[in-house]
Amino acid sequence: MIALNTNYTLNWNWDQSPAGSHAVTFTAQYVGKYKLKSKKGPTWYTACEETSHRSCDLTPFNLHYLGIYMTRVQANANGCHSDWVLLEFCPDKDAALGPPAKVDLAPAGSDLDVFISDPLTSSNTSMRDTLRKIYYHILYWERSADTQALRTQTLSSGANLVTLPNLKAWTWYCVSVQSRYDFYNKSSSFTLPQCMQTEGNTPWWQIFLYFLASLVVCFLVMLLSLYSSFWCYKTVKTTLFPSDQLPPHFKKTSLQHLCDFPHLLSPDSESEQLCDKVTVYADPAVLEVHNPPAEALPPPPSGLEPDSSGRHSRQDSSSSGDSGVYSTGGSSNLQQPNNSQSSTGAGDFQHGPFDPEQVKMQEMTPGLKSPLLITDEGIVDICI
Repeated sequence: MIALNTNYTLNWNWDQSPAGSHAVTFTAQYVGKYKLKSKKGPTWYTACEETSHRSCDLTPFNLHYLGIYMTRVQANANGCHSDWVLLEFCPDKDAALGPPAKVDLAPAGSDLDVFISDPLTSSNTSMRDTLRKIYYHILYWERSADTQALRTQTLSSGANLVTLPNLKAWTWYCVSVQSRYDFYNKSSSFTLPQCMQTEGNTPWWQIFLYFLASLVVCFLVMLLSLYSSFWCYKTVKTTLFPSDQLPPHFKKTSLQHLCDFPHLLSPDSESEQLCDKVTVYADPAVLEVHNPPAEALPPPPSGLEPDSSGRHSRQDSSSSGDSGVYSTGGSSNLQQPNNSQSSTGAGDFQHGPFDPEQVKMQEMTPGLKSPLLITDEGIVDICI
C-alpha cells in the first residue's frame, strides 16, 4: 500500500509465466477488519473489478484515517481464479505524512517571518484536522557561494507563523521546512529551499543616494514642465499672432468685403468711414378726392364766378365747408396753374404744367365745373 496523507493506492506484482499467453485481470476488495469477526461473515467491497492494471486507487472510498482495513487481490485468467492475497492497512500507521503545502518568507526587520501552510488531504482540507499534534521542523542557513562552509540552524514549532531570530541585517537566508508527527515517528520530506534578504537600519550612504536621486528626479520634472509650458506658449502665439502679415491691398479688400455685410461697428471705428451713407425718404403723399353724387350737389349761387386771377381767397376756401377734397400729406410739390391755360368749357380742362397728382385728381373729378386751382401754399380751391 502506497499512502500519503489520505491518498491510498494498492499495488501488487504478478508473474506472467503461469498464465502463458492468456490475458490476466485482477479484482481488488476491501473491508473493515472488525467485520471479519461477524458471525454472518464479512461483506467485501469491490474497489477494482477485472482490471488489467497492477494497482487500484482506494482514495475515492474515503477510508477513515484512524481505521484498520483488510484488502485482498485475486487474479483471473481464462475463467480461472487464483487465491486471494490479503493485506492489512491502517492509514494512521502506514500512511506517510506529506510536507507543508506552502512556505512563504517575509522580512521582519533583521529577522524573517516564515508562513507555513498545513499539508492537505485528498479533499483539500488541512491534515491538522486529522493529526492534532502535527508540528514543523525548520532548517535555515545563511546563503553563501561556498557550500562547504554552510552552517545550518534548526527550529521546531507547531505554529503556522514562525519568526527566525538572531539573524544578520541585510543578509540573505534560505529556509526549508519539514512536517512531523511523533506518535508513529512520521516525518515528511523537506520543502524546496526559499531565500529572502533581511532588513535593518538604512546606512547613511544609501540615504544620501536616495536624496540625490530624488533631487535629480525633481529637477528633471521641473525642466520638463517648463519646456512644455514654453512650447505651448509659443504654439499659441504663433497660431493667434503670426509673424507673416497680410499685404495692404489684401487688408483693404477684406475691409471692403466686410462692409458689404451688416455688422455692428463702434462709433470710433475707422472701418465705418469706408462704408457709404444711406438716406431714407418717406413715401410720397397721395391726395385722395371723393366725388359726391350729382343729386347731392347744391345749385350754384347766382353771381358766383371765378375771378380773373383764377383763385379764391383763403377765407372763402376755408369757409366753404367740406368740398370733398383732402390731402393725406404735404402738397408742396403741387404747382400753381397758369391762368392763360384755364379751360373755356364747363367740363373740360386743358393740361398744362401740372403735377401728375393734379392730373390724376382732375381725371377723378369730371363733374367739377371749374378747373382746379392750387395755391402756392398747397391749398386746393374747387368751384362747384
